[in-house]
Amino acid sequence: MRAAARTETGDAVTNDERYGRDERYGQDGQDEQDGRDERDALAARFERQRGQLKAVAYRMLGSLAEADDAVQETWLRLSRHGAGQVDNLDGWLTTVTARVCLDMLRRRKTRREEPLDTHVPDPVVSALDAVDPEHEALLADAVGLALLVVLDTLAPAERLAFVLHDMFAVPFDDIAPIVDRSPAAARQLASRARRRVRGAGTTPDPDLARQREVVEAFMAAARGGDFEALVALLHPDAVLRADVGAGPVGHSREVIGAATIASQAITFSASASEADLVLVNGTVGLLGLRGGEPSAVMAFTVRDGRITSIQILGDPERIEAMDWTAVR
Repeated sequence: MRAAARTETGDAVTNDERYGRDERYGQDGQDEQDGRDERDALAARFERQRGQLKAVAYRMLGSLAEADDAVQETWLRLSRHGAGQVDNLDGWLTTVTARVCLDMLRRRKTRREEPLDTHVPDPVVSALDAVDPEHEALLADAVGLALLVVLDTLAPAERLAFVLHDMFAVPFDDIAPIVDRSPAAARQLASRARRRVRGAGTTPDPDLARQREVVEAFMAAARGGDFEALVALLHPDAVLRADVGAGPVGHSREVIGAATIASQAITFSASASEADLVLVNGTVGLLGLRGGEPSAVMAFTVRDGRITSIQILGDPERIEAMDWTAVR
């Protein structure tokens, strides 16, 4: 048995006296552990909201990579700020994400000194028979590429007011301070945006079976060079947008009118090796393949049995950067 520790005068030293300093360090260690536990709990709460926050950011930005950046910035702000004085953490996170996205949109607008070529937002591509769970969170309500194209034309404050109020039911009283407006002015921002969206006719028919029938007929007519059949499948004022990036593969462009689009479709089909049916932002679309690898994504808006818009992303750099696990 170990002898009791003693001072220089021979007096016995209690464990409390001997390990007092160590116990103080032990308390510091406990405080550090408590801090880690608190951060872990905060991180867990944040992770439960990550899908919702990314959905907000994707609708605000139309870019999956930028949406991830915005969500990460929201986490950094939360980790610095903490949740101790936040009554409604979910609302606070949504507000912070919206502010981050608004700043990103404003910087994006400032950098654009010259008009851009036709731009198609990032598509969310899933297998036709099953939507990836992460994608399902992103696409909880209808947010097709055609809608994102219209949102890209809005002023940043209009886009924020519309997205937060019309898509996520955020009250105008909460939107107003984000855009530095009164609630009434924020309501007007959303109203202007809503008129633009409704006027563009971006809402597709909800019947996926009907969508598939039209897209398959379009693909068959294009491969068969059947110009008349293609024109019949297209709305007379249909719009095709093709974004091929800045490389040597062609020019990004916008084409309007059934006859012109039909001619383009026949030309495109002749150069395409194969295409698979997929879901693009929750609607039936096509994934172009070359050598078994993705080369292009085609999104269709089908209304009343006719195609009103086609969005094509063929930018090699963006296609290569996309995550294709949901369709493989």
